[in-house]
Amino acid sequence: MEKVEKKLREEAKKLLAEKKVDVVVGYEAGTLPLTATPVFITAPEEADRLVWNAFCHHNLAKYVHDLISANRDSQKRLKPEDRKRKVVGVVTKGCTSRSLVIHLQERQYERLDLSILGVPCTGYVDRRALAEKLGGEEILEGSLDGANLKIRTASGEKTIAVKDVLAANCVTCRFNNPVISDVMLGEPAPAMNPAAEYAEIDEFEKLSPEERWAYFQKEMAKCIRCAACRQACPSCYCRTCFAEQSMPQWVGISEDPSDTQVFQFMRMYHMVGRCVDCGSCVSVCPMGVDLRKFLKKLDKDCFVLFNQRAGEKIDFPAPLQDQRMDDKEDFIFNPGGGH
Repeated sequence: MEKVEKKLREEAKKLLAEKKVDVVVGYEAGTLPLTATPVFITAPEEADRLVWNAFCHHNLAKYVHDLISANRDSQKRLKPEDRKRKVVGVVTKGCTSRSLVIHLQERQYERLDLSILGVPCTGYVDRRALAEKLGGEEILEGSLDGANLKIRTASGEKTIAVKDVLAANCVTCRFNNPVISDVMLGEPAPAMNPAAEYAEIDEFEKLSPEERWAYFQKEMAKCIRCAACRQACPSCYCRTCFAEQSMPQWVGISEDPSDTQVFQFMRMYHMVGRCVDCGSCVSVCPMGVDLRKFLKKLDKDCFVLFNQRAGEKIDFPAPLQDQRMDDKEDFIFNPGGGH
């Protein structure tokens, strides 16, 4: 990690000094122990603030989209010849790179707008899992010591293995290295455990439709409609979300359970072929709603039916953007054929 962090700072400093990028989006140490937070570096001398460790959990593709979109909006009134491109350097792990690919596939910006600083990833720490291990105690001091976390709480010193508090999406990740990059900072990380990627979904599929629906209702009953999941998701970038539209009104603003269910249903189906399992929605949810299980089910269906994994290849369109004459689902050509 230290070697990657050193190379990252050097590369960011070089890109900014040579004016190849206008900003580098990365991570810096958080104000609380054992945390990291997004940072926007615009001067070479600031590059030493950049860090790379097991606490860098944010999918930075969200900020890339916002920065480029804001720059484009700010120049709408300028003559075409006076408009300037904003080039964004971004620290990119596997899931972040797949989100960037999706943005490029959906023509949100051009490849020339990006300078991708690839970093190998071995997973990030799940704050909820860590809090559970500590019995809810406040972390007074903490440090990363190889594969362990050294933590001091009011009750004393504790050592916790990083592997025991990794986020669930990291444990079975098959894309822990970037799928695209301009420079790779460090050797590729070893594979996690992709063979078990859909194990939880396989068990969920064994439940009856009634049992699955009951689970969905139970989880959605926790939702307070704060929209944190939407705000954190790099694939949610609509100027006006369907949830705020009034003509037509797709979903009400009441506390009626059906409104909450419809909001989550529609948002999830917007993620078909677009969710990269970065865990952003789950990590920001204040109520601990199990959003990942439903999104992972959609992910599995896309792979089984279309052999497609979101953001894996830039020249492989999403299932809802593609049409194939040899589609194996014959009901498409014969809707009355008894299906």
